[in-house]
Amino acid sequence: MKRLLPYLASALFFAGAATQPAAAQDAVKGKSIFDANCAACHSVQEQVVGPALKDVHKRRDEKWIINFVKNSTKVIASGDKQAVEVFEKFGKVPMTSFEGSLSDGDIKDVVAFIKEESDKPAEAKAPEVTPADPNIDGAAPAASGFNWKAMPPVTQILVTLVGFLLLLVLVFLLVTFFQALPLLSKLYEKPGLQNSSMAKFIALMRGDTTSITGKAKDELMEDHSYDGIHEFDNDLPPWWKYTFYVTIVFGVVYLLNYHVMGGQLQTQEYEAEMQQAALLSAKSGGGDANEKTDFKPITDAAQLAEGEKAFMQNCAACHGQKGEGMVGPNLTDEFWLHGSDVNGIYKTIKYGVTSKGMVAWQGKLSNEQILQVSSYILSLKGSNPPNAKAPQGEKAK
Repeated sequence: MKRLLPYLASALFFAGAATQPAAAQDAVKGKSIFDANCAACHSVQEQVVGPALKDVHKRRDEKWIINFVKNSTKVIASGDKQAVEVFEKFGKVPMTSFEGSLSDGDIKDVVAFIKEESDKPAEAKAPEVTPADPNIDGAAPAASGFNWKAMPPVTQILVTLVGFLLLLVLVFLLVTFFQALPLLSKLYEKPGLQNSSMAKFIALMRGDTTSITGKAKDELMEDHSYDGIHEFDNDLPPWWKYTFYVTIVFGVVYLLNYHVMGGQLQTQEYEAEMQQAALLSAKSGGGDANEKTDFKPITDAAQLAEGEKAFMQNCAACHGQKGEGMVGPNLTDEFWLHGSDVNGIYKTIKYGVTSKGMVAWQGKLSNEQILQVSSYILSLKGSNPPNAKAPQGEKAK
């Protein structure tokens, strides 16, 4: 019995250890690994550069996830259908390889973190309320537009019936008018009515276009014949004269509107629309990608260190720990895709380049942090790290 006591104690110890919340500790560690390596391209709830990772542990086998994270290119090359589908869906941009930098245990910790985040209930969003006019006390939200589907069925039937009846009446009037054209034509052939507007309109309806095209007199002008070419003394076609009169009226209205009554000319209208767009963009928090900036590169060592820290946390997953380029371009050479000065880099980081897979960081980094990262990137120029990616873009002037 004394010999069995140590074995029983050991069994009880390991049984108790198995019931400890190790998964919670793994999830905490996984969050740290996720933030350092994955957050630049992935989010649990939303799609960023790569897919949203919610419930990935349910959609993919653990072994598959480990292999894909370590070397996605290898899994894709093997012909795996799921890997190929993800690769093609997200612009055929290969995922950064973490083979050698993350162990199987690290990846399992990240999966534990994703599982924990996936199980959290979605946060309920407050319904958006249309703001009332601030200039009117107690004003109600603006009424919505006409909605046919929201109308009662009886009303829909009545409106349809009235519309159909109106269409029948219109068709009946048109048929009656065209049937009565011969009688109207004889009526307006009487002396005194032949040159009236109604007589010309009736003649036009019966196919006589003289009121529009005019009638040629075919009278030769004296001394206006040259090399067998003869000039006739004909009036201008009525349609040409009517068009000319319309241009005169249009010119007068244009002059009064734009040069007398203060209407906006093309340049002024463009500037007003740009100002309005800037206000709307600022109101929504999106900023203006065309804003003029005049930043100078930061040279302070402490701020550059902060820029390096932010770069490692957010940018290194795609651009490499030393800026050598991985999924993203090499940041240490003289070639640039979207501007080589601190202002161009600042805007690229802030607003992103969605067509190339570069996300906008204005929602995650402050303007000061973006400037720090931009200045740090400039400090990498000419560092020539090993395994640098081939140059892309144009050489900086």
